[in-house]
Amino acid sequence: MAFGAVRALDGVSLTIQPGECVGLIGHNGAGKSTAVNVINGGLTPTGGSVEYSLPDGGTGTGAAAARAAGIRSVFQELSLCPNLTVEETIRVPHHDLSGFGWRKTARKRISEALDRIFPGHGIETGATVGDLSLAERQMVEIAAGFAEGKMAVRLVILDEPTSSLDAAVARQLLAYVRTFCSAGGAVIFISHMLGEVFEVASRIEVMKDGKIIASRPASEFTQQSLIDAMGHVASTQAEAATRADAENRLGEEVLTTPEGLSARRGEIVGLAGLAGHGQAEALARFFMSRSAGMRHTKAPEVTFVAGDRGRDGVLPLWSILQNLTLTTLPSLLRNGLVDRSAEDGLGKDWKQKIGIRTDNMSNPILSLSGGNQQKVLFARSLASTAPIVVMDDPMRGVDVGTKQEAYDMIRREAEAGRTFLWYSTETDEIVQCDRAFVFRNGQISAELVGDDISEENILAASFEMHEEAS
Repeated sequence: MAFGAVRALDGVSLTIQPGECVGLIGHNGAGKSTAVNVINGGLTPTGGSVEYSLPDGGTGTGAAAARAAGIRSVFQELSLCPNLTVEETIRVPHHDLSGFGWRKTARKRISEALDRIFPGHGIETGATVGDLSLAERQMVEIAAGFAEGKMAVRLVILDEPTSSLDAAVARQLLAYVRTFCSAGGAVIFISHMLGEVFEVASRIEVMKDGKIIASRPASEFTQQSLIDAMGHVASTQAEAATRADAENRLGEEVLTTPEGLSARRGEIVGLAGLAGHGQAEALARFFMSRSAGMRHTKAPEVTFVAGDRGRDGVLPLWSILQNLTLTTLPSLLRNGLVDRSAEDGLGKDWKQKIGIRTDNMSNPILSLSGGNQQKVLFARSLASTAPIVVMDDPMRGVDVGTKQEAYDMIRREAEAGRTFLWYSTETDEIVQCDRAFVFRNGQISAELVGDDISEENILAASFEMHEEAS
């Protein structure tokens, strides 16, 4: 698959059999999303072909044949319409929902799928999508992908499906994927969370620079050999070692919130707990309290890294460079005009620092993969002079090598005196922090420090208040 001079896919060959869960792995920009869009008929390959086995025993090509073959896609960039209700969203992939009584049928399909995949989900089918949390929207999109309809679901492509789900909900999805495949369904599972890939994949395909460079049963890989095959070895240094000098470098208290959050200069503070329990709201309230008015524009006290980049981060009509330099524009002004040379220099510097995969920073931001768009948002905040960085699950869809580089960068910034408030649904990220506050039902249920920050303690605090209330 070529886009002008750029070869996004270069000789990829892939066969999917019933009952298989194929893990498709690679760094951001390796060609995974392009491969998915060729497989589901969204893109017509510029060379080679894609052939589907149809229910009537024949074969076919093209987007219509992909639909007839029962292929569904769930994308990392959520595609739900915010003004529709949950039950209305399923009408988009289910073309047979029309005529009198279609709402009742749609309600039944999405409700049954949600109950099957995410028991106890609590999502009302009449709720408007725009009013749902990011995790709930992800759950609805996944349920729509697996929902039974007139046409049997045979292959579901899951692109970073757990990136906005907490650990408990992610486990529900992984369990359902195993059930679906054991019953004869097939799944292509794309994720940077390698532990999840090993949990569900029967076979792993590794992509790099538009090619499949390794393909073998999942049992023949280890996590380290998989990282090595991807071409980037992440550091395995213990988190405890990186926190060893925390007390020596921390300064005075620089923030407190009504919820009870506090942080010192140079401290990395994590917000943990099950998704949707008030962490993102607490971050938003703090950010807004410190960022309103012209005074904060010229000398920002706080900067923000969005997790939901489509809603809160990316400016889709702007270039990569313009998106990156947005928060630093006041410092780039010369006689009321932007110094383009200084802006280009800043963009070049951060492109190298954080590894944004593009040959031209003037390209549209949407020309990047989802993970590379997230890198731009990360660079946008770190390039500012704000002493406090608020991060709302900022590593969604970012590959394992880049995550380690980001962790190291956050640690260096903290050592230089910057303070971080970091909400994450991943325990591996929370344990990078010096201190963690666990949320439950909009309240802080525990404060963990240093070596006490562990998955066991976070889970215990996440459920403790619920158990007491029941």
